[in-house]
Amino acid sequence: MNDTAIIIESGDWQRLGEAAGEIRRIVFIDEQAVPLEEEWDGRDDDCLHFLARQDGCAIGTARLLPDGHIGRVAVLAEARGQGVGVALMRAAIQAARERGHPHVELAAQTHALAFYERLGFEAFGDEFLDAGIPHCNMRLSLGD
Repeated sequence: MNDTAIIIESGDWQRLGEAAGEIRRIVFIDEQAVPLEEEWDGRDDDCLHFLARQDGCAIGTARLLPDGHIGRVAVLAEARGQGVGVALMRAAIQAARERGHPHVELAAQTHALAFYERLGFEAFGDEFLDAGIPHCNMRLSLGD
């Protein structure tokens, strides 16, 4: 990837699902060995999806569930470390704020805790396994 702008699109699964699903397949199923039935949880139609593009190529995705949870944050390996995840998270947080959520929550893979902490999230509760991967719940208050 190069230094061109990262563009974030938002929309429903009908519009963004093909590209977002391919990114999730590569990152979660291929790279992280998440079982198909756990990745495809049947909730995508109810979510607002975010797709990051650079030079017209889809390079990252995330989703906002109706209850204010952010999930399925994934960035292709070749685009990591370039601000794509931050751009996706800012878009999802802003969308949650616009929908009136008092806070957002997510289940972070433990290796990514510092990334979310830099965005203001705080971990709570005990560590747990999801799809065989250690996670922690995190929350960010959207109050003033």
